[in-house]
Formats: sequence, structure tokens, C-alpha cells
Amino acid sequence: MKFSQELVQTAGRYESPFFLVDMGNVRKQYEKVLASIPGLEVFYAVKANPHPKVLGALAELGCGFEVSSCRELELALEAKASPERIVSYNPVKAPAFLAQAHQAGMRTFAFDSAAELDKLASMAPGSKVVARLVVSNTGSEWPLCGKYGMDAGTTLKLLRRAARLGLLPFGLTFHVGSQCLNKDNWVDALFLCRQVWDQARKKGMQLDLLSLGGGLPVYHGKKVPTTEEIGATIDGAIRELFPGNRPRLAIEPGRALVGEAAVLVTTVIGRASRGCEEWLYLDAGIFNAIFEASQGIRYQAVTERKGPRRPFTLAGPSCDSVDTICQDVMLPSPRVGDRVYLMNVGAYTL
Repeated sequence: MKFSQELVQTAGRYESPFFLVDMGNVRKQYEKVLASIPGLEVFYAVKANPHPKVLGALAELGCGFEVSSCRELELALEAKASPERIVSYNPVKAPAFLAQAHQAGMRTFAFDSAAELDKLASMAPGSKVVARLVVSNTGSEWPLCGKYGMDAGTTLKLLRRAARLGLLPFGLTFHVGSQCLNKDNWVDALFLCRQVWDQARKKGMQLDLLSLGGGLPVYHGKKVPTTEEIGATIDGAIRELFPGNRPRLAIEPGRALVGEAAVLVTTVIGRASRGCEEWLYLDAGIFNAIFEASQGIRYQAVTERKGPRRPFTLAGPSCDSVDTICQDVMLPSPRVGDRVYLMNVGAYTL
């Protein structure tokens, strides 16, 4: 969503703080991701923004869903998604969720440990399983490589174990890190997938699915590769690595579908000069709106006021010093009562 007079007029009808979401932008971003790679299947990562209207709009377009909790599954089903179009690629799932997912008709799950395979065999017997590889997260604003993933040798060993447990070795997945600014991360990951793919075939396992994970970025103050650029890079690597035997391709974007669709509308509730810093206190912050700001994600701030710009530190309303949104934000000296609009806040916010 872009800052405009129409946005200001719409926002003026409501008391802050609130999120304003452009559903047309959600639909546009879905179509963009879908068209970025030939034959791509898109499964929206519900955790990014589980609002029912977001899910309903995506379901109407034929989008699938990626879920990892009972409530996310319920929301996807309430949006009229078919269970066959709902997957779970979180490698560690709660037993209660697995039981509910299997009962609902879900049949595709990721894993990255022997314990998870045992759990799947017990609570979701006969399911298709997708092995999560650990890959480089270099260049990602929010790395995810320490918590999940397996090396190639462990992956092959556990795929064979899955078959012995009555599960169907179905494919491979990975995650290059959230808000990934390095499109070559996907290329490096695909080279590793090709090696494991071939080794699995030699062991008698014919894999079908290659999941590209998430990580597609949106603008947060730094230049980002476009969805089209990333798609072209991935497609080129697929054509080179899988000539004549193109796998089924899926992707699970979250931020890329909803990140640019929302604005957080706040009001300045206080100002202070502290040493060399000028502080602006807003009625929304880390704890009640934009948690990712605590880890360095920066949101573009815009005001209606005109005039020379100067640096400010933006903070939320709580007494906790962690509730500092960002520093050196150039603004034209807002006053108490002015609106401050934080852009591209549609994903992983509250």
C-alpha cells in the first residue's frame, strides 16, 4: 500500500492505533508469486497474517495454505480451503495438531528428525513426508537456519526410515531465511536438493515434490530483489539442474503476499529530548503491534506534516526500554496528536 491522500482520508475515520489492509494488494501479490515460476503451486504461510478476510481472499483465488497449529488449520478450513490444499512444513508439530490435521484430511507434512517421523507414523499414518534440509541463510534479515534442518546424509537416512515406518517419502524442502535479500541462496539450496534427489533415487526412492520454502522479501528500507527476479533465478536453476525431469514445485510465502498490503496508523502521544536524541512516543510499538522491529526490521515512517526533516527515535507506549521501534528516522518534526503511518506492516505483526 502506498501513502496517499486517500489513505489519509480513510484512516481519519478511525481512532488509532489500527492496521489498514488493502485486500487488492494481497490478491495482486498472490498473482505475482504464482506467475513468477512456471507450474508453481502457492501455499500461503498462515502464520504471517491469519486474518479471516486475508485467508478468504486467497482461498477464492485457489491458493493453498501452510499451517502449523490447530487454530491455523481451523482458519484455513473456515476459509473453505480443501484439506488436500493444506500442508504443514513446520518440522516439529504438536501431537494435538497432528491428530487434528490427519483427522481433517491433511496428508503432507515436513520433518527433520527421527522423533518427528515416529510421531507422524503414529498420529498421521500413511502420510506424505517432506524432508527439510539445512541451507545457507546468508543475506537474510531474519535467519532461520539454526533451529531446523538436516544435512544431506541425515536426510537420506531418515527418508529410508520414513519408508520403513509406512510413510511416503515425497519430497524436499528448505528455508533460505525470512526477508531474504540474496536470491542466490535459492540456487545454492537447489544444488544441494539435486544431490539428495539423485542419492534418494539410487536408494530406490523417487521423490516428487520440491518445496522452495519462504523468504521472498518486501521493502523495509533496503533495496530488495523483486519476486520476478527471484523467480527467474530459481527457474533458471531448475532448468539446469532438472533437465527433462522437472519436479513438482511449491512455495510457501507469507510476508511476500501480505507484507506490503497493510499500514499501521499511529498517533504521537509524546515528545522528548534526551541528550542528542529527539524521541517520538507512539500509541503502538513492539509489544502491541510490530514485534519484528525488536530484531532490526525497519518500517518506513510517513507523516502528513511538511517541512525540513530531522532524525527521531520512535518508541512505543510501554515503560519497557525494549519498546524502541527504530532510530534515525527522518521526519518533519511531528507534534503530539499528529498521525505517523508505518508502511508495509502486513506480516508478522499483531
